[in-house]
Amino acid sequence: MKSPHIRFNQHPLACFVTLFLLLAAGAAPAWADDAKDKEKDSKDPKRPSLVLKANPPIAFSPARIVVTAELRGGTDSDAELYCPNIEWEWGDGTKSESSQNCEPFVAGETKITRRWTVSHMYTSAGRYQLYLRLRRNGKIVLAGSDKVEVRPGVRDMSEFDR
Repeated sequence: MKSPHIRFNQHPLACFVTLFLLLAAGAAPAWADDAKDKEKDSKDPKRPSLVLKANPPIAFSPARIVVTAELRGGTDSDAELYCPNIEWEWGDGTKSESSQNCEPFVAGETKITRRWTVSHMYTSAGRYQLYLRLRRNGKIVLAGSDKVEVRPGVRDMSEFDR
C-alpha cells in the first residue's frame, strides 16, 4: 500500500491525528520505508568498489607515478571478483593489461585479490584521468579512477624560453 502524503503545514494536531489514523490502518509513511531500506542495506554486505590512489598526485615531468588500487567491500565468496583480467588506461593514450591463470574458484577457500600496485611513466605535462577495470568474460565487473597532474619539468622548460 502506497502511503499517502501528509501535509505538515496543517495544524499540528491534524498532522498527529492523520498519522495516527494511517498507522492504525496499517499504512506507513514514506519515511518509515526509508528506515526499512537502511536496515536492509546494513544487513547486506557492502557493495564492492575500487579505490585508486596515485602517488604523487602532482609531479614534474618526466614523472613515475605509483598507483595503488584497493578492492573494498564485497565478499570473499563472490566468484565474479576472483581472478579478473586487469586493464589499466593511463589517460596518455597508453593501456596496460594483464591476466592470470588461476585455479578454479572454491567458495570459502579461494582468496580474492584486494590490492594491486603498479607504476607508470608520464613523459609530458598534462592532466590525466587514469582508470582500472576488472573484467570477467569480456564484461567490466568493477571500475575505478583517479587523476594525476604532471607539470612541465626541466626538459619541458624550453617552451617557456621563447
